[in-house]
Amino acid sequence: MAQPLSPSSQDASNPQQRVVITNKHGEELVGLLHPVGSNNIVVLCHGFTASKNSSVIADLADALTKQGTSIFCFDFSGNGESGGEFQYGNYRKEADDLHSVVSYLHQKKYDVKAIVGHSKGGDVVVLYASMYHDVNMVVNLSGRFYLEKGIEERLGKGFIDRINKEGYIEVTKFLVKKKSGNKMYISIYLYKAARLK
Repeated sequence: MAQPLSPSSQDASNPQQRVVITNKHGEELVGLLHPVGSNNIVVLCHGFTASKNSSVIADLADALTKQGTSIFCFDFSGNGESGGEFQYGNYRKEADDLHSVVSYLHQKKYDVKAIVGHSKGGDVVVLYASMYHDVNMVVNLSGRFYLEKGIEERLGKGFIDRINKEGYIEVTKFLVKKKSGNKMYISIYLYKAARLK
């Protein structure tokens, strides 16, 4: 599955290693381990529609490795190189992805000093801390705190009323070109959930 060396046998001459970790859904999470010869490690989590290669994550990894801290950054499922389908929300699933990463690093004898999340990843690390209690430091960088506004920006004003009235709303529509050259439109809908009594 994953092949990084133990922390004691790594050094700064090996700047990064590709690591693949399987989450609890059987999806492959692709990450980069930036070893510096220390078993202290910080896990970096990207934001919405970003990846482990985003400039914010790359800059943080560079700064922290220069300070002597090993770094692990990865793509949440459905993002970047990782397996799975992209999902609009899925905060809990991303917290579970992070748990798979932290558990893997603990098995490899790393001391996970902190989990750091940027934007949506900032919300994920806070949720993670409320679900799991195996990392003592959580850093939220520019995490969304007023999610209603972000959702309204994407789904339109009064989206809840439209869902309640119609039972669904069209979230997005996009054009797909088939290998045959034919084109088709695909729409994604958000449906009203049935309430169980």
